[in-house]
Amino acid sequence: MQQPSQTPRALREALFQERGVLLVTRPAAAAPRPSPGQPGAASDFISDLPDIFVAIRASGQILAFNGHVDLGTGIRTSLAQIVAEELEVDADAVTMVLGHTEATPNQGPTIASASIQISALPLRRAAAQARAWLVARAAGGPIDVAALLRDEHVELPLADDVPTKPAAQYRVVGRSAPRVEIPAKATGELTFVHDVRMPGMLHGRVIRPPYAGRDSGDFVGTSLIGIDEASIAAVPGVVRVYVEGDFVGVVAEREEQAIEAARRLKVRWKAVPPLVDLNAPEAALRAVPAQRRQLLQTGDTTAALAEAAHCIERSYVWPYQMHGSIGPSCAVADWRDDHLTLWSGTQNPHVLRIDMARLSGLDEGAIEIVRMEAAGCYGRNCADDVCADAVLLSRAVGRPVRVQLTREQEHLWEPKGAAQLMDVRGGADANGALTAYQFVTRYPSNDAPVLALLLTGRVPAAPRMLEMGDRTAVPAYGYASLDVACDDVPAIARASWLRGVSALPNTFAHESFIDEVAHRCGADPLAFRLRHLPDTRACELLVALAQAAEWREGARGSRGHQDADGLLRGRGIAYARYVHSKFPGFGAAWAAWIVDVEVDPASGNVRVTRLCVGQDTGMMVNPDGVRHQIHGNVVQTLSRVLREQVRFDDQGVASREWGSYPIIAFPDVPHIEVLLMPRQGESPLGAGESASLPGAPAIANALFDATGVRFTRAPFTPEAVRQGCATALSLA
Repeated sequence: MQQPSQTPRALREALFQERGVLLVTRPAAAAPRPSPGQPGAASDFISDLPDIFVAIRASGQILAFNGHVDLGTGIRTSLAQIVAEELEVDADAVTMVLGHTEATPNQGPTIASASIQISALPLRRAAAQARAWLVARAAGGPIDVAALLRDEHVELPLADDVPTKPAAQYRVVGRSAPRVEIPAKATGELTFVHDVRMPGMLHGRVIRPPYAGRDSGDFVGTSLIGIDEASIAAVPGVVRVYVEGDFVGVVAEREEQAIEAARRLKVRWKAVPPLVDLNAPEAALRAVPAQRRQLLQTGDTTAALAEAAHCIERSYVWPYQMHGSIGPSCAVADWRDDHLTLWSGTQNPHVLRIDMARLSGLDEGAIEIVRMEAAGCYGRNCADDVCADAVLLSRAVGRPVRVQLTREQEHLWEPKGAAQLMDVRGGADANGALTAYQFVTRYPSNDAPVLALLLTGRVPAAPRMLEMGDRTAVPAYGYASLDVACDDVPAIARASWLRGVSALPNTFAHESFIDEVAHRCGADPLAFRLRHLPDTRACELLVALAQAAEWREGARGSRGHQDADGLLRGRGIAYARYVHSKFPGFGAAWAAWIVDVEVDPASGNVRVTRLCVGQDTGMMVNPDGVRHQIHGNVVQTLSRVLREQVRFDDQGVASREWGSYPIIAFPDVPHIEVLLMPRQGESPLGAGESASLPGAPAIANALFDATGVRFTRAPFTPEAVRQGCATALSLA
């Protein structure tokens, strides 16, 4: 039940007026415009104050500023280590300020595991520049910050050519450090946006339309028939019912009153057109109109396949999946005197400010987003949507309003990870050399505009399409000829990006397929990969992981023949590198899995008995942080591969709570063995996504080794595995 202290804007203004401070700054600038077809929003707004990257006070306090946010990945700790390294201080001497629009540089959205790989670079240079100034001012004497700064106000323009420390001299970067935010979470200090309380604050709740999880079509924003305010006349404390288009919200003095009013309010909606069946999404994905985008073409794949000794054709299907944030989204908005302040758990504060300007009509300079800790996300949840809800209701009542979604609303309306369809045709010659690979992927995702913008009609509810199906679309292996294309299609249900984006399903196809080709050629899956993998670091990772996992070349699993205990056992391997941003993009970390499974053919239950995961992240700022990231990646991926699939009815999303969207439980999590490649002399790479990519094909390949069945449609639920085993038995 905490009240916010000094706003980030006030902190920034104070630093520019302060004596006894050293600042490294640059003129404020708008974030780079997103490339066509890529996520993000463009704005020409530039702050009236310069950007601060590092501030050193005579008191000894060190502040460092980065425009990205920590979504539970631990970058707050890692970024502090980077600054501390260049300043030659302990990491706990540095306080990171992340994401606040009025305190941090606009470095674009926190996506694609790019915070350490890209956005930390100016921070590193700024710290090195501050250290160089202090050393020069000390003139060979001790660096006494209080004495060196005294009553001075020093501003250094950030330079691009500042020399930074060579990795061989690091003493902070590369050493494991505990997460700096954990103590405050453990002791119950103000951490989460859900805890924010303001003087005079009211509570709001929203009533969503019946077309759950759909954000395109003529019915969006036009389906409300009317409301009956008399239906909540007996609810005490109701301050306002606000209606605009299909946006309906209630505001009350107390939270329980707002909850009761939202429950009781009678709302009439028009019938909505039925949604195409997305429970088995392949047909819907094939039916949606597409724009073919050729990504890579070398040689004549058709002719090569006609002559191939081994030719395989497969389709792989990935379902709609949920981010499943553990807590429903929450925000507090205070709109008064033509100024809007938002306390938000958004992952994209500067982009959210653009959307709130569209919603409110205010200039971006009149909007301050104070970024708070919130329920974690893996791409997008309802954090931005609930901000817009709070903004509309705050304007309606002229007071601060806190809005928290229900579990049902979070489940139904969060932008889903999109379903995906991959068609593959490829082959090898009689000597086991890869000859050709034809690959087409379909990924119906978009930027999932903020709901209130759609529900109020401020932006049109037309189908939208991004060019994001091409992540890791090109296979890693040396096929003699390639034909790789992406069918860009508009979203069918409300969808955006989920961890791994389209690269995870694309890898499911690539790595399942190469495994099947190896089997047809009578080759060991690891040896076959190494034979055709031109990437040296990838090969070294696979060899190291195979050694750690005790891989035995030529070993076979049950292949459908039950062991004495009635179980089937198998082992699978898969490799991938997350390649992101506008095609051809650039790579993050290298990752690989080796997994052992037990399958009960009678029940279809799959148990992972051993899981070894390796990653080459380049230089690791905080090795424990990378290890924890990999653990989280693996657990989530196991859940997605074995359990998770959004259910739909004819109106929209039907998975309303955890009972209808089961996730993996603690007893099902195996011991996870992590191998980190020692690459401290290399550049750091994004660590947050790559380890998710090999999970699905590694398990699918292990299932084949156990059952003799190739599973090409995720998730591998007990029902799907039981049916696959039964079908194989009937055909035997």
